[in-house]
Amino acid sequence: MDYCELPLPEGPWRKAVQAAPRFLPFLSWLPDVSARSLKADLWAGLTGAVIVLPQGVAFAAIAGLPPQYGLYAAMVPVIIAALFGSSMHLVSGPTTAISLVILANVSHFAEPGSAEYIRLVLTLTLLAGMFQLGLGLARLGAVVNFVSHSVVTGFTAGAAILIATSQLGGFFGVEMPGGGGVWASWRHLLTHLPQSNPRVLGLGVFTMLVVLAVRRLNPRLPALLLAMVAASLAAALLDGASHGVRLVGALPASLPPLSLPLPGFDEVRQLVPGALAIAMLGLAEAVSIARAVAVRSQQRIDNSQEFIGQGLANVVGSFFSAYASSGSFTRTGLNFEAGAKTPLAAVFSALLLAAIVLLVAPLTAHLPLAAMSGVILLVAANLVDLDGIRHILRTDKSEAGVLAVTFLATLFVQMEFAIFCGVILSLLMYLKRTSHPGFTVLAPDPDSLRRPLVNVERKPVPECPQLKILRLDGSIFFGAATHISEELHRIMNTFPEQCHILIVGSGINFIDATGCRMLYDEALSLKLSGRDMFFCGLKSEVREVLERGLCLKRLGGRHIFDTEAEAIARMVPRLDPERCACCHTRVFRECEHMPGGEHYQPLGGTSV
Repeated sequence: MDYCELPLPEGPWRKAVQAAPRFLPFLSWLPDVSARSLKADLWAGLTGAVIVLPQGVAFAAIAGLPPQYGLYAAMVPVIIAALFGSSMHLVSGPTTAISLVILANVSHFAEPGSAEYIRLVLTLTLLAGMFQLGLGLARLGAVVNFVSHSVVTGFTAGAAILIATSQLGGFFGVEMPGGGGVWASWRHLLTHLPQSNPRVLGLGVFTMLVVLAVRRLNPRLPALLLAMVAASLAAALLDGASHGVRLVGALPASLPPLSLPLPGFDEVRQLVPGALAIAMLGLAEAVSIARAVAVRSQQRIDNSQEFIGQGLANVVGSFFSAYASSGSFTRTGLNFEAGAKTPLAAVFSALLLAAIVLLVAPLTAHLPLAAMSGVILLVAANLVDLDGIRHILRTDKSEAGVLAVTFLATLFVQMEFAIFCGVILSLLMYLKRTSHPGFTVLAPDPDSLRRPLVNVERKPVPECPQLKILRLDGSIFFGAATHISEELHRIMNTFPEQCHILIVGSGINFIDATGCRMLYDEALSLKLSGRDMFFCGLKSEVREVLERGLCLKRLGGRHIFDTEAEAIARMVPRLDPERCACCHTRVFRECEHMPGGEHYQPLGGTSV
């Protein structure tokens, strides 16, 4: 029986059962697990477990930790993040960026690799997890809504190139310099390409061809895992080890030991800045990766729940000798490409990794690094959303700029800064749009019986020579007040003969004190020059602010009307009768009652 179909108890237990999926999110997808999904998740988990073996060792070295700590970070935290997060495909674990930040923060206080260093790293992980968990429980996941699709697309494309670049040495059998950027790595590869090992390159290409062939013959088979097994057999048949083919090597066979990372006051003071940086970096990485994959899997992500999952993963993981983890682009992309259906794939990945480390760690020594590099290159290629990039470039130049900046920042600046850079640029563009609301000139449509007000730019219709009707599309707040004032002055100077202005306020969502003052100043300026400003269609909240700000009282008389029809009916009699007598436009029905109206037929219909 489905969890949602279970009969709910009465009383306080009913609310507890209804709230259970929020605190135990795995209850929402666990009933959907089937034999078919279990099989797919098991194969995807096995593939991920094999891939993370050499990666975990490499990331631990980057963080200044013994190699086994990279494997520990890919066990317990992965399970916790999968069960308590919201993404169906996100796989957590050690990452390059967080490993670098850890080394930069903790190396000031202890020698990398020492027992004190390990203790401080685990303490740092606990603090970072507490920050993340607090943000999630406070339901502050909405802050990452400012990470637009353009930012995610650009970040994903840049990360894919970085991932591919990191695998070039292993794929071609060329020693790559450490610490170089993208251009330096590619330049080094091109200059040393004649020195590449043909057997290594052949194994890498062979692995990729096997993946493509298996996917073409039977997409349900674990193509990536089968390709790595085939490459291992090929390396053994070719005696690759004696011809320069590098293998993963034997790994330590041990499970994560328990730890007690309880910090003292001085340690908290020293580690809090770094813990906060790691917490924000980890959240930005995890949510961005989860959203990037969710676009392809058509899934909705709960940002706050993802915060909770990442926070719990680091808090619990720190007691199992796991250093700070986050979402992994490589393993998440690999998980999705391998056919994972539920978060159980990540759980299986962690459990199978533990089993591999315990039982078959010596066998992993036969896996060639070139095979792993070939698999990761295919995963990186699939991370680039070409259709999404073309859509953004075609649709919006501003968003295209955000995409380009995020992409370049990911390549040439620190990866963690790239997301913040894209977000800041998106916010600046958002502020520019909201602070530059536009005025739309309206006039009655003579071709419609109801005479609705239409945009004169889209449909050229005659305007009243004395009354200018404008619709303001945007809110009036301190950031937009100056722009609105300048636009009003421009319109008044361009059309000085239209002595009255009617502002249709249906598009004004809110107004603040600065906006209220600006409207009063503009209306007063018009009054001193013999002109007047009126409003109609204002929302109740906007009207209340104008009344509280004494704007209406200072103007005197009635300047606000409920509808456009009422406003026009009241304003037309105020127009200059001498100008109306010689006017041939007669755009309003009320014009037939003005002087000279008996000689002209109205254009028909009602005012609006």
